Amino acid sequence: MNAKVSGPFTLPSLPWDEAALDPVISARTMSFHYGKHHKAYVDKLNELAAGTKYAEMPLEQVIVAAAKDESAKKIFNNAAQIWNHTFFWNALKPGGGGKPNGEVAGAIDAAFGSPDAFKKKFAQAAVDQFGSGWAWLVVKDGKLSITSTSNAGTPITDGITPLLTIDVWEHAYYLDYQNKRPDFANAVIDKLVNWDFANLQFKTAAQRKAA
Repeated sequence: MNAKVSGPFTLPSLPWDEAALDPVISARTMSFHYGKHHKAYVDKLNELAAGTKYAEMPLEQVIVAAAKDESAKKIFNNAAQIWNHTFFWNALKPGGGGKPNGEVAGAIDAAFGSPDAFKKKFAQAAVDQFGSGWAWLVVKDGKLSITSTSNAGTPITDGITPLLTIDVWEHAYYLDYQNKRPDFANAVIDKLVNWDFANLQFKTAAQRKAA
């Protein structure tokens, strides 16, 4: 699923087929969410960045730099949404969910007391995010916490490493769940969370800290 985009920024391929997350996230939702929304952010960023210093930067550098530039709000919004969506796809997998494993499992017990307590808090963060945004499981200084961001906000602007996220923009779930955001959040956690990916991010964060 390779998309051709004119410009330095490209639409990453999905790590699975559009129908692979069905019935939790339908192929119809993915065709709009990935094929239209995600792609539109890429196309718009290429348009906005053309002829600017941002066209020469890697995507993460664009996000961090544009977040501090009042004149680059549109660039930030589109760049961050590209990154957030790519991260979201990788944080999901067919047949995922279930109890945490690996080093993240111990970190979750230490931070939240139990997997069930984590699930409840993570789902609640997704439900409580007013309007459009994201719920995040993040690690900072080796400790896990749950946070949320509005619109295109992302933890990486604060140097914080995310492990998982749930997209709670309405286009992420409305075709499948209408206004039932809690059902969507719980289904993602129960059936799609990619714990292997979360463990990889956790390991990467530890390596960065040690460097």
